[in-house]
Order: sequence, then structure tokens, then C-alpha cells
Amino acid sequence: MLYDAYEMQRSLLAGASKLAGLGAGWLNNPTNPWGYSSMGPLVAASLEVFAHASAPRGKPEFGIFETKAGRRSVAVDEDIVLRKPFGQLKYFRKVDGESGRPLLIVAPMSGHYATLLRGTVERLLPDHDIYITDWRDAKCVPLKDGSFDLDDYIDYLIDFLELIGERTGERPHLLAVCQPAVPAFAATALMAAAKNRWRPKTLSMMGGPIDTRQAPTAINTLATQRPHAWFQQNVIATVPMIYPGAGRKVYPGFLQLAGFMTMNLGSHLISHWEMFKHLVVGDEEGADATRKFYDEYRSVCDMTAEFYLQTVDSVFQRHLLPKGELMHRGARVDPAAIHDTALLAIEGERDDISGLGQTKAALDIATKVPASKKKYFMASDVGHYGIFNGRKWRERIAPVVEKFIAAND
Repeated sequence: MLYDAYEMQRSLLAGASKLAGLGAGWLNNPTNPWGYSSMGPLVAASLEVFAHASAPRGKPEFGIFETKAGRRSVAVDEDIVLRKPFGQLKYFRKVDGESGRPLLIVAPMSGHYATLLRGTVERLLPDHDIYITDWRDAKCVPLKDGSFDLDDYIDYLIDFLELIGERTGERPHLLAVCQPAVPAFAATALMAAAKNRWRPKTLSMMGGPIDTRQAPTAINTLATQRPHAWFQQNVIATVPMIYPGAGRKVYPGFLQLAGFMTMNLGSHLISHWEMFKHLVVGDEEGADATRKFYDEYRSVCDMTAEFYLQTVDSVFQRHLLPKGELMHRGARVDPAAIHDTALLAIEGERDDISGLGQTKAALDIATKVPASKKKYFMASDVGHYGIFNGRKWRERIAPVVEKFIAAND
């Protein structure tokens, strides 16, 4: 019923958004005399803000068409090098450009699409051969394709790393942003224990919940204050018949978005108020910055129920990885198995999703990695999204990642 109610509301808002957009266009038409009245710009701006806020959104495009190769620009094509039911491996191929160090970027499976890391890819693309996990919206995966849980996630990463290794003939580098820090660390440990030749040379973890007992955030507290059964009963829904994945149990993306929006409701309201003021005075460039951010931020996808519930249980409630108790298909994930993969932990001083110390914990539990191959960087005055997007990422954090990869290649 929850998902059906949401779909009904979404349909109603989609119609209202269209009407509001038409109204704003009518008032902004230079041939319309009402647009020149004292109330015209105010009403038009209000309609435009509402139209944008309530518009339905699908999967965004990366839209990366070129990058730098030395001093020249080269074209970039997006290739799919491996397709699996719940995700594909995307490769940003530089046309007529020199190959760089192979780097797999693991995007979060946390309600947003991989395009949330567009800025991450753009910044690292000039000097690296970038691959990225492009996770699929669970509501679009038919039931016949089976289930997907944390074990499957780890398997996917191992498969992706092995494919990159076979393609390039090199041990790839690995970068995990936020939530995938745990499965990326686990995959690295399992590959090291198995002496897999394509185990990553480096593992960089940015704002990841390796040990959520450190500086718990509101999200961590929510996970520990409620029993596992509460999440099963209150946040899991069934995909409606209008989608290919009809009947699949999921944690809906719209619930994840609602939670994030509520956490910082004041800042979101201020952002839309600023957008309204930009529109009133005709500052389209200023309004566009807000539009672009929320076009991405509000584009959400569903997670399978089994992956979400297993993550809540293993990562946020029982803290199995830092305790050395995480299991993968009957085998223990041993952090001490990692010995020749260099580790980088990056945290944001103002991160309200993964608190300070949660990612750094990875360096402590990897006891067999030499101190010379471990690095910690705390980005001052940076929030969660600023770790991998925006000016502070480009100018202060990305250089740390690049130097670390180069030093351990």
C-alpha cells in the first residue's frame, strides 16, 4: 500500500508540475502584459520553483563527452563492458587518448544513481582509466533475475576487478565512496586471502561506515535504536505492477530521499528560497545551480530489501567488519589478510552521515598493512557530499587521492 500511495501522489504532482510550468512560461512570455505587472515575476518564480520541485525524475545521464589528455582535449565515450542483473560496469573510454592507471570507482547503492559521482569521475578522468559501478534500480529488475544482498554486492566487485585486471593486465586501483567502503574492503580482504592476482593495488575509502560505533550520526542512531524487525515492517515495500520488478520487496528510493531531506530540511528550504529570489530578478544562471543539484539529488532508485536489511544488520547494528566477524558465503572476512594493498581513508570534518573516525577505522583493523602504505586525510570544513563533489573535492581532496594512487602504483 505504501508504494501504491506514493505512485498516486507522484502522478498527481506530475500533472500539477506540468500545469505550473505552463503557467510560469505564460507569465514569462515577453508578449504577455501580465508578466510586466508588479506581481508577475513573483507568481512566475513561485510556479517555476513548484514545477521543478514536484517534477518526476528518471535516471540522469553522466554527460561526460570530453576530458583533458595533457594539454589537449579528447573525446570520451561511455562503454558498458559487463552487464549483470543488478548492475553494470561502465567504462569511460578516451578516444585517441593515452591510457592511464585503471581505477574502479564504486558508487553507493544507497538510493541515488551512480551519476551522483559525476564530479568525481570528471576530476579523476584525465589521469586514469575510469570504470564505475552503475547500479540498477531494483524496481526495474524482474523477479526471475533472483535476489541481491551484501554477499552479491561483494561478488560483483570481485568480478568487476577481475575483468578490469584481465582487460588491462594490471592490478586495478579501487575507490569506494560512502556506503560501499564496507563491501570494497571486504572484497579486497577476500581477494588477498585467495591470493587473487587482480586484488587492488590501492583502496581509497571516502566517508564510509567501516565502524559506525565511532562518532555516531543521526543515521547511525536510528539504526541502533530500533530492532531489525522494525525496519522490515516499516520501510520495506512491494514494487507495484506498473514496473518490471513487480512483486519485488524493496527499500524505496523515495523513502531514502525523504529521510535525507528531513535531516537538513532548513538548508533545503533556504536553497529553494534562494532559487526563488534568483528567478524573480531574472538571474537564470544562479537558479540553474540549484536546479542542477536537485535534478540529481531527487533522482532516486530502489534497493533490494535483502541488501538493505543485511546492511543495516551487519554494518550499523552488529558492526561485524571491525569486530572481525563479517561472513561472506560461509567464509570469514579477515581484515588482516590485506597486506599489499595500500589504504587511504578520507573523512569530512562536517560529515553528518559518516562521522569522524568511522572510515579511519579501516586503517586500524588492517593490521598487516605497513604504516608506510596507510594514509589518513581529514578534509576541514567539508560535509558528506563535499568529499566527492564540488570545489573542495576538486581542489583539496582529489589531489590527495591522485598522489596516493601514483605513489603506490
